[in-house]
Amino acid sequence: MHALTAGERPWAAGAVVLAGRGPVIAVAEAAGWAVRYAALDPETGAGVELPPAARVPATVDTPFDLASLTKLFTSVAAVQQIERGTVGMDARVGDYLPDFHAAAAHRVTVRQLLTHTSGLRPELPLYDCPDDATRLDLLRAEAPSGETGRYRYSDLNMLLLQFVLERVTGRTLDVLVRDCITRPLGMTATGFGPCPGAAATEDQRRPWAKADRGMLRGVVHDENAWALGGVAGHAGLFSTAPDLAVFCRALLAGGSYGPARILGPDYVELLFTPPGLGFRLDQPWFMGELAGRGAAGHTGFTGTALILDRATDTFLVLLANTVHPRRRPPDSGPRARLATHLARAVI
Repeated sequence: MHALTAGERPWAAGAVVLAGRGPVIAVAEAAGWAVRYAALDPETGAGVELPPAARVPATVDTPFDLASLTKLFTSVAAVQQIERGTVGMDARVGDYLPDFHAAAAHRVTVRQLLTHTSGLRPELPLYDCPDDATRLDLLRAEAPSGETGRYRYSDLNMLLLQFVLERVTGRTLDVLVRDCITRPLGMTATGFGPCPGAAATEDQRRPWAKADRGMLRGVVHDENAWALGGVAGHAGLFSTAPDLAVFCRALLAGGSYGPARILGPDYVELLFTPPGLGFRLDQPWFMGELAGRGAAGHTGFTGTALILDRATDTFLVLLANTVHPRRRPPDSGPRARLATHLARAVI
């Protein structure tokens, strides 16, 4: 655990690992710093460390920017509406959002958004738009540029899904997630930002980032989510490891946790039926030896990961700020090694 945060340039400044089986939490450990650096020195590429007394240690209860783990909550919110009959799995996005004329013309479906098979490109430079109207115009005009039906991971899928959910329910995504997922489950530490006590992320500056925002703490790291006001279908949630453990346990238990039910068992199964709705299935690059037996999960750009091993009723939560003080080339080796440790422990 401490190897993740050790050294002059560690994998992450701070990290929290939580693993459990059924109702039992087997491991809950924190290491390193939630806040270690005041800035990045662009000349040396090294972080400017805070004095020891000014640093903030990571604890098991430290909130982290979940980054793309937000997509899992958006996906669950969508399947909730599918269960209720307000959204059709194979309905066309244009049925709900006729003003999104490009997606409507190409007959993009809700299923394609959930499975990343719409053909939409990975992202748009919404952070460069001068106002919300321009951002919305870009999204409305964005047509698939890849082959429909073929997997192509895209933040835009979850943004369009957000607009579908908001149009159908009349509620914003943050309210939907709160009212339909986190509040019923008692996940009081989970929500869209701002989150003042969260672990710090990046000294966000060009040219390595897409915006000049300085050292970030408690506000979303993702530039597009920031441009959208911090609430986005692909990023923006903050949470703690114990809260995410509740989310994992509810899904492993068929959608229920204590007296709360967020999905019926058949609809939880739908989330995990290949190719998976929002969730990635059996991915060795971050699941290690948990892959290959129906494991489901996701990663986040800030250093996060969540894995559910349904075969053994186990789960793994990793929260880290690998982008503090600056983003770096992706390295999922630590994620995969932790997952392999869990796989071998269970066996």
